[in-house]
Amino acid sequence: MLSESSDIFALTVSERLDMVAALRDPNRLVEPLPGGLTNENFKVTTATGTYVARLSRPSSHLLGIDRDGEYRNSLAAADSGVAPAVVAYAPEAAVLSIEWLEGRTLTAADLGSTEVLRSVAESCRALHSGPSFSADFDMFDVSNRYLDTIMARGFRLPDRYLDFTPAWDRIRTVLSMDAPAAVPCHNDLLAANFIDDGARLWLIDYEYAGNNDPCFELGNMWSEANLGDAELVVLVDFYYGEHRPDMVARARLQALVSQYGWTLWGAIQQSVSSLDFDFWAWSMEKYERAVSTFEGPHFADLLGAVATGPRTAPTATEFRSTTEKEKSQ
Repeated sequence: MLSESSDIFALTVSERLDMVAALRDPNRLVEPLPGGLTNENFKVTTATGTYVARLSRPSSHLLGIDRDGEYRNSLAAADSGVAPAVVAYAPEAAVLSIEWLEGRTLTAADLGSTEVLRSVAESCRALHSGPSFSADFDMFDVSNRYLDTIMARGFRLPDRYLDFTPAWDRIRTVLSMDAPAAVPCHNDLLAANFIDDGARLWLIDYEYAGNNDPCFELGNMWSEANLGDAELVVLVDFYYGEHRPDMVARARLQALVSQYGWTLWGAIQQSVSSLDFDFWAWSMEKYERAVSTFEGPHFADLLGAVATGPRTAPTATEFRSTTEKEKSQ
């Protein structure tokens, strides 16, 4: 894994692109793409085609991003049929290139549409029934590593953050009870990671991909889009193909896990990123939402609903079997 002091980050974009054979063209057109908080992203047009080049930033290792794992998981996701093909990976240049997709990037407002949520559920099911990823993703473990980084480096921590450790531990215990089998999850489904080509939704950017509880995927996406309770029910029901109050409760609890855990991601970025972006405000928005649930009147009820709900979620094998049957119909 490249460290923040690696000499590669002193090179220009052009010099790094020249290190990737598929992108090496003296007449190439390089256009910056918006977004990207841990990468610089470019549309690269050469004589052979149009591609996306993702250039890692130096702080990636502090966020636990495994670029080799991202490459392997991008390949697996492409095999599932919901992600663009990988064109090239050059770890010595910290560059991953994927095929360019013509389409529209979704917004959070788009995700409030029932039909869009149906497509999101279908794309998630396809990814989740595809090849397993190279490692697991557990937000409890990830947040522990983030917290260790913050403490070791003296980064700013939100006020009272550690006061919720007992509740955090209770959540972990409840979610571990008869948990659904882990499936290959994206784990970072912001609206900007969906591309609509007019016929289907594609899922892009697999930095945080890993095998995980599917309800984390659903809850995290719901939280990132700031959707309402009704939309969570719609999303979960589309995903499972029936009304599942137990899985709605589980996804809602995983949304809380997402908010509390990603808060620390933002705290690290605020301390190390050179981007002109208010990571602290981003972090606090998530933290305040988490606190409102921790201290709200329904937190105990939510824990109880997950702890006592029916344990009828499909296993990974059953889930893949069901998905394959649907594809053949």
